[in-house]
Amino acid sequence: MALPTCAAFLTVVLITALFLKTLASRGRRAYNLPPGPKPWPVIGNLNLIGDLPHRSIHELSKQYDPLMQLRFGSMPVAVGSSTEMAKFFLKTHDAAFSGLPTLSVGKYTAYDSSDIMWSQYGPYLRQARRICATELFSARRLESFEHIRDEEMRGMLRHLRGASGRVVRLREYLQMMTLGVISRMVLGKKYIQVEASSAVFTAAEFREIVDELFALNGVFNVGDFVPWLHWLDLQGYVRRMKSASKTFDRFLDHILDEHDRRRRLEREGFVVRDMVDVLLQLADDPNLEVPLTRDNVKALTQDMILGGSDTTTMTIEWAISELLKNPESLAMATEELDRVIGHKRLVTERDLPNLPYMEAVLKETLRLHPAAPVLAPHLAREDTSVDGYDIPAGTTVFVNVWSIGRDPALWDAPDEFRLARFMGSEVDVKGQDFELLPFGSGRRMCPGFSLALKVTMLSIANLVQCFAWRLPDGMAVEHLNMEETFLLALPRKVPLEAIIEPKLMDRLYTDV
Repeated sequence: MALPTCAAFLTVVLITALFLKTLASRGRRAYNLPPGPKPWPVIGNLNLIGDLPHRSIHELSKQYDPLMQLRFGSMPVAVGSSTEMAKFFLKTHDAAFSGLPTLSVGKYTAYDSSDIMWSQYGPYLRQARRICATELFSARRLESFEHIRDEEMRGMLRHLRGASGRVVRLREYLQMMTLGVISRMVLGKKYIQVEASSAVFTAAEFREIVDELFALNGVFNVGDFVPWLHWLDLQGYVRRMKSASKTFDRFLDHILDEHDRRRRLEREGFVVRDMVDVLLQLADDPNLEVPLTRDNVKALTQDMILGGSDTTTMTIEWAISELLKNPESLAMATEELDRVIGHKRLVTERDLPNLPYMEAVLKETLRLHPAAPVLAPHLAREDTSVDGYDIPAGTTVFVNVWSIGRDPALWDAPDEFRLARFMGSEVDVKGQDFELLPFGSGRRMCPGFSLALKVTMLSIANLVQCFAWRLPDGMAVEHLNMEETFLLALPRKVPLEAIIEPKLMDRLYTDV
């Protein structure tokens, strides 16, 4: 094609494109969008999001509005950073915002988005949540597993006692305890062992793959926001997602194969022993509204393993960190345990309602360090309006609960750890009080919150009751590093290290 002819052809193409764009814009409603920074071409406002997205968004919200409009590449985004906006998105118009953006992490790490977190709202998700409420996390089911939580707790205390007088890295002990609890409740036994032997993974290998999946669930993948760049996988995230998912899928296949084998062997004498048994039994039910495939069972199992281990570990570690940094709070929590429980037995789950100060420790930790600082994204399924602003259908919505927890209009001295603010307070964490939403609210609230609260509060109480805590020699309280890092959850950047000394009689650490 000659150069003049080529130039003429390109001119016609450009004119046609402009004409079609003009026609499309004429039929499009003019929206009054919330305030926000002007987006750059191609990348939108992604240049303003740093390594800690919840903090970046928090600072932008202070500059603009508790309801703010952003653009991540070509994706329109609305951010709510106040109780009013949280209530609007998660309660008042919950149905309108029950959708979910299609992201690579759901497609490649959650069996084509068939888990709880990344599944689109509809019959399948409603059924999965109903299964969680009535079968997996019902009060009856959780009570039947109380002995598992007690045994794993005592195992952790026993191992910690063996390290008394030395500097311990608390996270390692917490991870093995929470993984033991989740593994036995969900899978029926501990598939993860310290040594390889007959285990599918060693503990170190399992931690590596779980850490990778957590990290990938928290990344900002450019290909999700600039679709025409998706095929390039510029950051290498999609490659890592596929690799991690393939590795974990082998583990889940092994688990399901073992469960299927036991079911065939026991036949009529088969008894449900764990949550995978429940899911496989339901998968055989021809009356389910939406049939459960093998991949569906694996996706829901993966949800329970990942969601029930690291987030709990992180919250407990933050709680002990805050108590070490605030010796007066630690002394008051210790006094309550000494008075209510004493020194002749360990705290049990039945004691928790009688420990208001310990409950305040948990709530204040969740306020300052929510496991999910920015709730999982929602998607507007229809046009809505609030406070004179429009939120068009197709907008991705984030609720910054970290920002709400630091709002000076709600909390006096919001950056300080103050237990008194929850003494006598009726503010709860179960999705009805929008100033404290660590588990979210509405149709997409975390279905396992009741289990998380039991394990977390019991762990904190046992750690405070059983040990005297101090920082390593030479470290002043004010020098305790409290930096965080952003994954799917919000762990300490530097794992907590402390010296512990046992306070109770020896048999309480060794009795099983």
